[in-house]
Amino acid sequence: MKKYWLLAVSATAYNIAAACNACQKQQPKLLKNITHGTGPDSNWDYLIVSIAAVIVLFTLYYSVKWLIRPGEQSPSHIKQLVITQP
Repeated sequence: MKKYWLLAVSATAYNIAAACNACQKQQPKLLKNITHGTGPDSNWDYLIVSIAAVIVLFTLYYSVKWLIRPGEQSPSHIKQLVITQP
């Protein structure tokens, strides 16, 4: 039952999230059927969003990398104090 409910919600959510006909006419070719409202005002908007996306992906990559393999091997590192305490 839960599977069917999730399927119904996700199918409905796509229709809600898809851009309406009026918004599709205002969007540039790249963003049609993705967003509502007016499109970007200039090419600077694409540049700003692209730079922000690169920063987010860079941060996400290194956060996951250092979470999985922290790499601190020094015996004086604070994690060794926590690990060796009884």
